[in-house]
Amino acid sequence: MKYILLSASSVIILVLMVASIFYYQNQFPASQWPQSDEMRDNQKSPHIDEQTQPQELQATNPDEQISYTLQNDELNITFNQGKDWTTVPVGIEQLFSGEYNGNKQNLIENSYILTENRAAFLYSEGNNWDNQRILLLHSTDQGETWEEQLVTEPFVAMRFRKVEFLNENFGYIIISGGRTMSQESSHVFLTHNGGMSWEETTNSGVTRLISNGGFVDEAIGFLSFGTINPEEPDLYVTLDGGNTWNKATMHIPTEYNLIFVQAETPVKEQDHLSVLVNQGPNGDYKGGKVKGKFISTDHGETWEFQMEVKPND
Repeated sequence: MKYILLSASSVIILVLMVASIFYYQNQFPASQWPQSDEMRDNQKSPHIDEQTQPQELQATNPDEQISYTLQNDELNITFNQGKDWTTVPVGIEQLFSGEYNGNKQNLIENSYILTENRAAFLYSEGNNWDNQRILLLHSTDQGETWEEQLVTEPFVAMRFRKVEFLNENFGYIIISGGRTMSQESSHVFLTHNGGMSWEETTNSGVTRLISNGGFVDEAIGFLSFGTINPEEPDLYVTLDGGNTWNKATMHIPTEYNLIFVQAETPVKEQDHLSVLVNQGPNGDYKGGKVKGKFISTDHGETWEFQMEVKPND
């Protein structure tokens, strides 16, 4: 009798256990069972994690010791081929503000300087298209500290923009804006104290679209105009640091008329200056890539043709 009661009790207990489990499963589906934090973390979608984690920084020019990246919607620079990165305190949208429709995977050509001794970025800020502040953010200690300097205000939204330093103290900025069809206003600013302050030069008075420009020293500078179907080089020169601008004379051989039409920025070569003159946006002479090289021995006031230059020369 004792054994019968024990067996019956065991059966009853077993039935109750099964019934309890069945009831619990119906009340709490598996997807709602309480889980520990560790279990929840392990079950998170790896796809979501990949989306929320910032991308590993990759240099725009991975083979260069000094480079930058615009990943993760911010500007980071490196001076040791990507081993260490420094975030530049400027918004990405500010670097591309103004009249620019190009690739935003790379910084606008000539709008920045990135060397061992100087990092500088030209940009604008302001909600009004016709009332912008043109600024230069620069560092001389590889991004440890930054200086933001006002170049000019108010200014219309920029189109052309270029910044360069020839030495520790002297630098120039060339900007244009207010384009209407094939006309715009272009301006040149100089610094003699390493970018801590900027002064505008006398305006050239030319309203054609600017294509390039620059200085070869603190006195001699150039502005090249004509971007829409140019027919001949339109180069202006200053010999007095921008106080006066005059149109340079370029002697183009007859066989190159309407071929070499757009002057680039002149450079110093030994005891003279040289400049490459390209074929403009629609050139087709020898594939459109060959340029004419011109020489000046009077500081850029007059130019003589020297030779054709192939793309890889």
